[in-house]
Amino acid sequence: MGLLSLLRKLRSAPEKEVRILLLGLDNSGKTTLLKQLASEEVTQVTPTAGFNIKSVAADGFKINFWDIGGQSKIRPYWKNYFENTDALIYVIDCSDRKRLAETGNEFSELLADEKLNDVPIMIFANKQDLQNVLKVSEVAEAIGLVKLKDRTWQIQECSALEGTGIKEGMDWVCKNIKKN
Repeated sequence: MGLLSLLRKLRSAPEKEVRILLLGLDNSGKTTLLKQLASEEVTQVTPTAGFNIKSVAADGFKINFWDIGGQSKIRPYWKNYFENTDALIYVIDCSDRKRLAETGNEFSELLADEKLNDVPIMIFANKQDLQNVLKVSEVAEAIGLVKLKDRTWQIQECSALEGTGIKEGMDWVCKNIKKN
């Protein structure tokens, strides 16, 4: 699924520019997910030492994906990118059980920021192509999703490397951006 098919779904809002923020701990698969969305090769992905931006314009519509690095030294700067965000995609490495509490704490900090109050949140439970990964229900429980009542959110299992689950998640994002 490429960005152009996403743009076609959002075409009902011509001249609209959409900003989607991609966050998650380092090595969660954010850049691989972004490359899949842009229909780019995913065999060689290097850690993001800052941010990546992918912009696509078609039929009077522009979508900007902001992929911000997830290293612990970069995370305090995430808040600088919250302004004018139309959707948040939070990517979790479901094979990294040791850092589940850490990713949950970072996610909670995101939820506490008022700039993201009305922003729909897609959580991609990534790396489902690997063995012995956390299930979506385990991730939802661990990061407190099950307690979120006042937010628009969805969790989707995926494999950014194989491209599975991404279309379903992005369909949800498209549907919920239209509401805002």
